[in-house]
Amino acid sequence: MARRILVVDDEQLIVKGIRFSLEQDGMEVEAAYDGETAVKMARTGKFDLILLDVMLPGLSGLEVCQQIRSFSRVPIMMLTAKGADMDKIMGLEYGADDYVTKPFNILEIKARIKAILRRTGVRKTIQKRAGSQIISSRGLKIDPERHRVFLNDREVNLTSKEFELLLLLARDPGKIYTRDQLLSRIWGVDYDGDARTVDVHIRRLREKIEKIPAQPEYVCTKWGMGYYYRG
Repeated sequence: MARRILVVDDEQLIVKGIRFSLEQDGMEVEAAYDGETAVKMARTGKFDLILLDVMLPGLSGLEVCQQIRSFSRVPIMMLTAKGADMDKIMGLEYGADDYVTKPFNILEIKARIKAILRRTGVRKTIQKRAGSQIISSRGLKIDPERHRVFLNDREVNLTSKEFELLLLLARDPGKIYTRDQLLSRIWGVDYDGDARTVDVHIRRLREKIEKIPAQPEYVCTKWGMGYYYRG
């Protein structure tokens, strides 16, 4: 079954080029040229990945990312201006899974998209093999099969990466994972991001599940080593 990609960019020539290249690889591509349309399409359509430009008319790409994360865990790859580190960091803060800087090489775009789709497929297979046993600890419940998390019976809306981090840590309470190990396990060995990626996602995860994020009860830090789950 063909993978469905939503490309969001107000520059029609860029969209046309990306669409042509991805369709050559057998993917189905739909396009949105402004933020409001992108959110509507993400809400009503089923996409395997969204390629999202930061600079958009109306809603910015960051605002679009934030709104989509309120109802979907679909992988999101941001397109940012060259060298705009703040855009990259903010994209991760708002729930993006990856980013590429403009001007970009279309081969890099395709390689990153395929890597994300491959990791998504592998994770689904692993989760099926691992079973659907719910992990429960001190009011926090993690449902691996349905990708849902509840805190004191209230559902917590996590991004795909936040959920995967939490599930990985919770399946082996007390085990310390270094940032490099988490990057490799969650983002894949071919991901070229750095430790800040992990730190940003851990911080956002704590903001959603911890009573006092600075004093975490679930996702804890072993200083100088990494992160672990306190069961």
